[in-house]
Amino acid sequence: MISRGHLGGHLKYGFNGVSHVDADTPLKLAEYFNISDQVFKYNQMGDVPPGVMGPMHAVPNVITAEFRTFIEIVFENPEKSMDSVHVDGYAFFAVGMGPGKWEPALRKSYNLQDAVSRHTIQVYPRSWSAVMLTFDNAGMWNVRSNLWERHYLGEQLYISVISPARSLRDESNFPENALRCGRIVGLPLPPSYAPA
Repeated sequence: MISRGHLGGHLKYGFNGVSHVDADTPLKLAEYFNISDQVFKYNQMGDVPPGVMGPMHAVPNVITAEFRTFIEIVFENPEKSMDSVHVDGYAFFAVGMGPGKWEPALRKSYNLQDAVSRHTIQVYPRSWSAVMLTFDNAGMWNVRSNLWERHYLGEQLYISVISPARSLRDESNFPENALRCGRIVGLPLPPSYAPA
């Protein structure tokens, strides 16, 4: 659920009570160089939203997903204005939307025959939108509001999808000549991914 609240006297947006803040090191680099525990913690956001104006906390919002798993994501917008949510990393299938609060019985209304493949979906005021996607693209996906003020105020999260095979078929190595920043400056390159 899209959340809104105040932290330290400032308006914040987020998902399920977590408002994203950027870390001092890009999240994917921290993960690739095996220092993610120094930069962020995984799965700080629960599956059940705390409420529209429920408690919020601000952390780097990173959740994990199993490689090549198929999931459903429901975006609920309790606000009086429309929101637009974008998923970076791969396309999803828009399978349903409707007014009010989402509930499991509404899955019967999903379009599972010829759903449209998209990267962005609108979430109308006091309505919900449901998408389905498969995480067959290893990496760090970004889910964020397309409304700049909400994005800037924390309405985004990252989804970490790691290939257990560490294969070049699934993900490329970090280029040796790439610029480094944050906490990875001076760290040796981790072992290379193996050919498929």
